[in-house]
Amino acid sequence: MTQPSNQVKVWEQRRYEANRYYQRGKFQESLELATKNLQLARAIPDRAREGHTLNDIGLAYLGCWELQTALECFHQALIVAIELDNAIAQATTLSNLGSTYSRLGQFSQALEYFDKAAKIFRQLKDTQGEVSTLNDVALIYTKLGEPKRALLLHHQILAMRRFLGDFSGEATTLNGIGFAYSTLGQFEKALQFLEDALPIQRAVRNLIGEATTLNNIASIYSDIGQPQQALLLYHQVLLTRRALSDRSGEATTLNNIGYTYSHLAQHRQALKFYKKAIAIHRELGDRLGEISTLLNMGSLYATTKRKKLARSCYQNAQELAGEIEYETLLEKVQLFMNSL
Repeated sequence: MTQPSNQVKVWEQRRYEANRYYQRGKFQESLELATKNLQLARAIPDRAREGHTLNDIGLAYLGCWELQTALECFHQALIVAIELDNAIAQATTLSNLGSTYSRLGQFSQALEYFDKAAKIFRQLKDTQGEVSTLNDVALIYTKLGEPKRALLLHHQILAMRRFLGDFSGEATTLNGIGFAYSTLGQFEKALQFLEDALPIQRAVRNLIGEATTLNNIASIYSDIGQPQQALLLYHQVLLTRRALSDRSGEATTLNNIGYTYSHLAQHRQALKFYKKAIAIHRELGDRLGEISTLLNMGSLYATTKRKKLARSCYQNAQELAGEIEYETLLEKVQLFMNSL
């Protein structure tokens, strides 16, 4: 009896350490510990812990942007959760599958998984889990060009998170509301919510969240005709994201810097940042990010009368949009091509 008991203690301690790495954005370190824990859970043997560890490994792969491997882990974890009839593990894994499909740009599939997860969380009266899942749904609505629908949901979530005293979650939702308002062109309202998120993110030391919010604030400065202020902020965000090894965030900021230089008619500088962004998007397999940057590059080439290069960018974007079955984006790409 003592051996399994000791092994369980080792598993628990290692999982605690892996989660600490994960929360600090050190996904590779988290992955290494979680992989050792999977071997241990199978050696004990303990199916419940094996399922939890598969989820932990999936999250680490998600953080490293190894999305197909993350999907495999989550699907295995779901099989274990169903086998053990563990409802909370099922809901958690379904939500993680939704997050992965969302990153792949497969939004209809993501929404299906989020819907299943939210229903189970609701049945279990797990408000925290339900709210977290609904927040992801709201972000998808904004990406699908339905910011008003997203805002309705975000405001409900904000009230629930304040009721729960979930400060970190509140900041995430405030950022989501700001992002939705900026998509609607209501920049003053957007800034108000984004600036409300910042002190909370700093208080709970959520550096990745803080960088995301600052990036969104810089984008608003760019949109309201303050490009120099936007660039100052973007360069600060870029340093933070590099220090955190947040490759996806780094690519987003590089793209945004390129976009701002493009509007200042500093085309050579803009292209330099776009090319760096595309290199990271390709390295990560982030097709949504790559499409966004390709469209920006194409616009720059079109503006500077280099139509052949513009068409090439748009065609590459069209192929990628076709691969991820994202109808709204395909239509957007077609509009860019028609403009030539």
